[in-house]
Amino acid sequence: MTGMRALFLLLVAANLGFFAWVNYFALPDAASDPRPLTQQIAPEKLKILSPEELAASLPAKPGSAACIEWGSFTLAAAPRAEQALEPLALGARLSSRRAEETASWWVFIPSQKNRQGALRKAAELKGLGIDEYFVMQEEGRMRWAISLGVFGSEAAANGRLEALRAKGVRIAQVGARDTQVTKVSYRVQNPDPATQARISELAQGFPGSELRGCPSGN
Repeated sequence: MTGMRALFLLLVAANLGFFAWVNYFALPDAASDPRPLTQQIAPEKLKILSPEELAASLPAKPGSAACIEWGSFTLAAAPRAEQALEPLALGARLSSRRAEETASWWVFIPSQKNRQGALRKAAELKGLGIDEYFVMQEEGRMRWAISLGVFGSEAAANGRLEALRAKGVRIAQVGARDTQVTKVSYRVQNPDPATQARISELAQGFPGSELRGCPSGN
């Protein structure tokens, strides 16, 4: 009995000794362990980002586009569209793009036979609050007709025609017309959903204009 008691006490003492050795001798102090320093990966390449740089590095939010383009406007209509964008305070995110486009459709008032008739019709348009028109003066069957806009699609031309009729223009028509014209489009980089919605509302006031993603490579 005495021998078993001595063996039990010996085992307890051995366990206590092993526990003390593990905790005080075998494990290094985390604060003085040199290994974390050697395991760092190129710490000199770390860079502190500003809030603007951090925002630019984040992926676009679902439902938002990296770039949207609103157009296309004739040189006469472009200033009014740019003025409509001013309250949005887009700053450097807003840019414009000019391009030569083939206009396959146009809205027009048929030839007025002579210059006096064309000028009289132009004055009527001004009286209705319409400033975007052009009197055709080149020789041909369309001389002294009045162009009210050229468009890349029949749908866009019909949209312009409906807006003119709402203002009281009754004799305007839509017709096919292949011609090269300079068009202006406005681009907005990284628009948030609220900005996209606001520009979409503005587009409704410009019949024939379209809101789309920016073409790649342009």
